[in-house]
Amino acid sequence: MDINNYIEQNKDRFLEELFGLIRIPSISSLAKHKPDMLRAAEYWKKSMLEAGVDKAEVFQTDGNPVTYGEKIIDPALPTVLVYGHMDVMPVDPVDLWNTDPFEPVIKDGIIWARGADDDKGQAFMHAKAFEYLVKTDQLPCNVKFMIEGEEEIGSPSLGKFCKENKEMLKADIIIVSDTSIIAQDIPSITTGLRGLAYLQIEVTGPSRDLHSGLFGGAVANPINVLSEMIASLQDENKRITIPGFYDDVLDVTPEERELMAKAPFDLDGYKKAIDVEELGGETGYSTNERTGIRPSFDVCGIWGGYTGEGAKTVLPSKAYAKISARLVPNQDHNKIAVLIQSHLESIAPANVKVKVENLHGGPAYVSPTTITAYKAADKAYTEAFGKQPVPVRSGGSIPIISTFEKVLGIKSILMGFGLESDAIHSPNENFPVWNFLKGIETITYFYKHYSEMMK
Repeated sequence: MDINNYIEQNKDRFLEELFGLIRIPSISSLAKHKPDMLRAAEYWKKSMLEAGVDKAEVFQTDGNPVTYGEKIIDPALPTVLVYGHMDVMPVDPVDLWNTDPFEPVIKDGIIWARGADDDKGQAFMHAKAFEYLVKTDQLPCNVKFMIEGEEEIGSPSLGKFCKENKEMLKADIIIVSDTSIIAQDIPSITTGLRGLAYLQIEVTGPSRDLHSGLFGGAVANPINVLSEMIASLQDENKRITIPGFYDDVLDVTPEERELMAKAPFDLDGYKKAIDVEELGGETGYSTNERTGIRPSFDVCGIWGGYTGEGAKTVLPSKAYAKISARLVPNQDHNKIAVLIQSHLESIAPANVKVKVENLHGGPAYVSPTTITAYKAADKAYTEAFGKQPVPVRSGGSIPIISTFEKVLGIKSILMGFGLESDAIHSPNENFPVWNFLKGIETITYFYKHYSEMMK
């Protein structure tokens, strides 16, 4: 039986099994969901065993669990390590969801739920591709699975887990599906990820909240001060003003920028999808360059004072913000975090106190296009989509990918199948059923081409 017939006969079961995973609210950033992380890990163990691994185990770490599974058919054959994550982002603001974020529904051929794309839907494609190859006795190589529970908070425990289990995780290549394609009719392979430095700022003014009439104009307002500080971090050309921020940025050659300019990109469709009239960013660079080869700085959240219904005339004691700096190759995320912290402390006026906390981060990653695994992925997309995939650099980050290469000594290939419209990290996250099934098909072809090319 070929893969498309197998998918057609089993797609309803595939989706229902995926929905069982999605229904587990495995939010890694919220302590109250710690039990859900274990439930998700056990669900993955069960799914791996049913798909055909020889053994599967849930490993405890200093943080959330890791589920590992393997099928070794011949130690002399190549080994593929599949990486994915079972944790998801918080669903706030929940009132902006059109459906229950943890009760998946299919409308107009699209799965709507938290984790539908990132990364439960995409990781689950690998389990089903593997299942097909095992059940039809066509598995051509050894396969290992490593599904973690902390990717959305920077994978703080996975580096140690990898160091302690290097022999168990030994493989020839790591395959990751946690990125996207340009469009359903324009396949692409992600060849680069930006790094990340993620920090929280706390600005404290008076020792308690004050009456804004009695004290306004005489006492510094932490929210006003924080807003002014943040506004000063970029100039009129949207260039980041933190001293030393660009020191290690490698300029992309004119030849590579020319190649990027040739990649298909629907500017009007991009704006329409997110409902904006105009785009903004660093002067002198295209949209794709701004998200692919240039660093950026964004406020991810800002709060303080009274935010409830109605009015409360308060001058707040504290103000907070969460900020992310997306980084490019050669920028050290720890160095950038120190630069940001030092600069914020240096520009803070004397009438407030500033505390900056480095929450998490990771380096950028460039995936090689010359190795066998990339060429096999190229062939797999071409066979599944009927056209050759376009290599693209993503603006997103998967901090653990660089750790894999550093600790395990293994390259990673990023075989994503999401779409920009999937609203990952946002309310109403979604994932087209077509992409889910096409991903299963493509991954199956990858194993075939990779094993043949490795002979």
